[in-house]
Amino acid sequence: MQDLIIGLLQFDQAWQNPQENRNRIESALKNQSGADVVLIPEMAFTGFSMNAEEYVEEWEKSESISWLKKQSLRYNTAFYTSLLIKFNGLYYNRGVFISEGNVIAHYDKQHLFAFAGEDAVFESGNSQTIVSFKGWKINLQICFDLRFPEGARNQVIDGNPAYDLLLYVANWPSRRISHWDSLLVARAIENQCYVAAVNRVGVDGNHIDYNGHSCIIAADGSCVEPPIQGKEGLVFQSISYDQLTDFRKSLPFLKERKG
Repeated sequence: MQDLIIGLLQFDQAWQNPQENRNRIESALKNQSGADVVLIPEMAFTGFSMNAEEYVEEWEKSESISWLKKQSLRYNTAFYTSLLIKFNGLYYNRGVFISEGNVIAHYDKQHLFAFAGEDAVFESGNSQTIVSFKGWKINLQICFDLRFPEGARNQVIDGNPAYDLLLYVANWPSRRISHWDSLLVARAIENQCYVAAVNRVGVDGNHIDYNGHSCIIAADGSCVEPPIQGKEGLVFQSISYDQLTDFRKSLPFLKERKG
């Protein structure tokens, strides 16, 4: 199995300005150097906005998704992020995994952040989404999902773990960043998987401050890519399937998990 190169795009999102955010992402991607998949923070094109009536995009007609499809072809790179989507008359904070000009999987955020009124605007998802990509099995998650281990529960199915890599895209505030740091490590250890997570920086339209801490965690809880603190940038790191397999064989805890 090939190693996977992951890009973490940590940037300051323009508040409720999709075109400016596309410009900022495109500018950062000029430094793209052969990543297999690039993660972009939650609600990539608006920031963490509840103004769905004005900024939601129709699932079948999304300009932002069309733009991401073009970027995936241009850079020969997959992307994972989330955006405001309207589908069958309902609003979702929907994660999209795009590769080779196609949406190959989507995930609706299961745990909505009631403290900010997200649950009053959006419908919640009700299941995991695991996508196969270059031989890796990848579990898609969004921000507040991180606090709920049951939503990312890994299990052995037909002798193999259900997934190998857990992705989080987020707008996670600075004042609770210690929780982010700790929970990412916990998700990696308990699920014996890699965790790759991207967060934004800057101050949003609600005057909430963000300081990043985008990172990649190995299955033993160690940092593959240490937290990127307080600055914009696109960084790359390779993760090894062979190392993951060896670690799982040395400590076969997942096989003991019941239900």
